Amino acid sequence: MSDDAHLIETKITSEQVFDGKLLHVRRDTVRLPDGGVATREYVVHPGAVLIVPVLADGRLVVERQYRYPVGQVFIEFPAGKLDPGEAELATARRELAEEAGYAAAKWTPLGRIHSVVGYSDEAIDFYVAEELTHVGAKLDAGEFLEVFTMSLDEILAALDRGEITDAKTVAALLLYTRRVKSSPP
Repeated sequence: MSDDAHLIETKITSEQVFDGKLLHVRRDTVRLPDGGVATREYVVHPGAVLIVPVLADGRLVVERQYRYPVGQVFIEFPAGKLDPGEAELATARRELAEEAGYAAAKWTPLGRIHSVVGYSDEAIDFYVAEELTHVGAKLDAGEFLEVFTMSLDEILAALDRGEITDAKTVAALLLYTRRVKSSPP
């Protein structure tokens, strides 16, 4: 983008509205590009990673997990938030072992998304984990999920049936499928 100045909002003031264990909410007053003033409320998030774990036979490791805010169980790739000072790849390694019970010898960056740009600064980095070794899951206290595998065709069919609606999993699946389909046999 050569010149975005006509689109940029400039922070005038900022205040903390909520300071929780995971999320923090801020309310900023901004100067609009036309000189007007507006209020922006948004969630500050520490960042997260998502892992697409691929077994030697090509099956993908996924999990089913209940998500309280929407009151239902979702099919998702393993994922988790960054701990303070933790690098993205370190988080990915930790989350793959803790949630899915695997360690990977090969890690490939897959992309990044900003999940809900209208009201959060959350960024999620995606990795493909290959050459997996089962090490046994070590779930956090209060974390409950089921780990299972699906072929790429099975997970795409589940997506088509509307059984996968988690945005980060949908985006990672798109990026992973493009990668697989464009790779030479």
